[in-house]
Amino acid sequence: MHGRALDLLHRATGDSRARFRPGQWEAIQALVEGRERLLVVERTGWGKSIVYFISARLLRDGGAGCALLISPLLSLMRNQISAAVRIGVRAKTINSGNTSDWPVIEEDLRAGRIDILLVSPERLANENFMTRCLLPVASRVGLFVVDEAHCISDWGHDFRPDYRRIARILRELPRNLPVLATTATANDRVVSDVCDQLGPRLKVIRGPLVRESLRLENLRLPSKSARLAWLADRIPQLPGSGIVYTLTVRDADNVAAWLRERGIDARAYHAKLDDEERPRLEEMLLANQVKALVATVALGMGFDKPDLGFVIHFQRPASVVHYYQQVGRAGRAIGQAHGVLMSGAEDDEIANYFISTAFPSASEVAEVLSALEASPSPMSATALQQALNIRPTKLAKALKFLAVESPSPIACDDSGYVRTPVAWAMPAARIDSITGLRRQEQVRMKAYMEDEGCLMRFLAAELSDPDAARCGKCANCTGERLGAAYPAGLEREAARFLESLFLAVEPRKQWPPSGTFEGERGRIPGELRAGEGRALCKYGDAGLGELVRDGKRNGRFADALVDAAAELAGRRWNPTSPPEWVTCVPSGRHPELVPDFAKRLAARLRLPFIQCISKTRTTEPQKTRENSFQQASNLENAFAVDATHVPPAPLLLVDDMVDSRWTFTVLAWKLRKAGAGPVLPFALADSSADDGSSE
Repeated sequence: MHGRALDLLHRATGDSRARFRPGQWEAIQALVEGRERLLVVERTGWGKSIVYFISARLLRDGGAGCALLISPLLSLMRNQISAAVRIGVRAKTINSGNTSDWPVIEEDLRAGRIDILLVSPERLANENFMTRCLLPVASRVGLFVVDEAHCISDWGHDFRPDYRRIARILRELPRNLPVLATTATANDRVVSDVCDQLGPRLKVIRGPLVRESLRLENLRLPSKSARLAWLADRIPQLPGSGIVYTLTVRDADNVAAWLRERGIDARAYHAKLDDEERPRLEEMLLANQVKALVATVALGMGFDKPDLGFVIHFQRPASVVHYYQQVGRAGRAIGQAHGVLMSGAEDDEIANYFISTAFPSASEVAEVLSALEASPSPMSATALQQALNIRPTKLAKALKFLAVESPSPIACDDSGYVRTPVAWAMPAARIDSITGLRRQEQVRMKAYMEDEGCLMRFLAAELSDPDAARCGKCANCTGERLGAAYPAGLEREAARFLESLFLAVEPRKQWPPSGTFEGERGRIPGELRAGEGRALCKYGDAGLGELVRDGKRNGRFADALVDAAAELAGRRWNPTSPPEWVTCVPSGRHPELVPDFAKRLAARLRLPFIQCISKTRTTEPQKTRENSFQQASNLENAFAVDATHVPPAPLLLVDDMVDSRWTFTVLAWKLRKAGAGPVLPFALADSSADDGSSE
């Protein structure tokens, strides 16, 4: 069997001289001959996929059924399917991006024409998948693979609730089924938890985690403008192509835009891109057709480019384990690659936000359970949004949290969610322990930033590597550094770039999907919609965002905001129909704040200001309404537009803040019905949390 396995290795790598790395053959032999259950903890780039593809091929050659691979990211699936083809493994995936292929894949699976099926852990929650795909072949599954197995443990750096279902599914599969769980990022605590969940027969194979090709270096550059200047100066000098990681989607977009402005071919990569764009960008990076992808964690686990020349972090990740996992994308098959970690003033704020929102709150969970208990019939997520003042993302998180509890206090089918008779209490102690661990991980990440010893040894030791040793390659070991220097003029350019940024305010196109708004339902007619608007800045951000926050507190917005708004509206926006007059959103709580600003802005733009909108009833602040149903309902019959004062010309509709966009949507609809021309919404600041997302 060793000879056959070695031949498959040669075909997979395209190298007739390739040999198994330490531990690879042992793992293959244990799975194929011993039918064992393994947890393999090996460094990034070691070749865990070689183990499960060759094992799947050998098991299939011996008459075993299809292998099932649980894989966390679509980008990982795409890489894996390409690798499988080289050794004659027929691999297919069922995911949200290939729904039209599902019937054929299901038929091929039942007919035994698939060697390995790749699915996301979320697919395990889908009843149709379980009944149509998995159950018919469950007794014939030849190998069960859990990639990135640290996701099983809520002590791990990237716990995913849907991974909890894996242990339950394993209990329903044959006891002699070979199982392979793989990860590069599991310390002793996580290994112990994974072993507890996957069963006492799980054998652990652990290898050294030190990456000899990586040249690590840490740089402290607190301001964003300094880091942007450094990137623009140094990336052209770095070998090959690489990844720049950011903590938020917004920063990924902005950093990529800045690099392109400086003549560097960089593209943003995050989960908000469509299903066609992400694989296209991955292929561009794999083919060295782009210098850098500026990415969130959406480009992380499993993305394999052996010759990636550098990984740079624009901000400090949440933990040492996160960092090791991401920087490990670089230098897998080349002698030297750079891993540069930068630290910024915003790092703690972003990390604290993600820690504080990792779990649904006890009150949100209680509201969901109370609504389900009170309902005589199953409730859909839409019905729950109508009943509860909870943001959709928070509602989804609460439902997922409850669904993967064992036993679960809720159940779901095609009709919706119901409360089960299970006695259940919020696991407060477990949540507190995990939250405390996350805060300790922040402390250790800061310690890594300050460490003057070997940086690779620090990372390996944090991952409980018993062989952690001095690498001799990092900046601390050699004294050779890229350094933090950059041209001063470049930082001034970066500061101007940051000041020039604005945020698009996309128009809403539909009323909430259930019920009516002042008699309207469905799509908002195009001629009654708002145009694409602009927000000057993100509320509270350094610079203009701070000025907006100060103006809200002081009761008057600074002249600098009028100047910046006039610059944006008068020169940088360039809408198809430029505004010919200005009005504003009225407020019962602060009646002069926005009108004062709007009048000053109109004067600067040399446009007439016309107050044609009035408030007809007191409403709750929109920031207290958490979803579209609640936000739209809060505004119903709340405004009136005096049509006798509405010119039939394009206008600028001014407000201080934008979050849900419903205020702009409703007022644009009323203004257009009253005879106004195109409505251009303008807000001083965007206060939404959506574009601060981490993926």
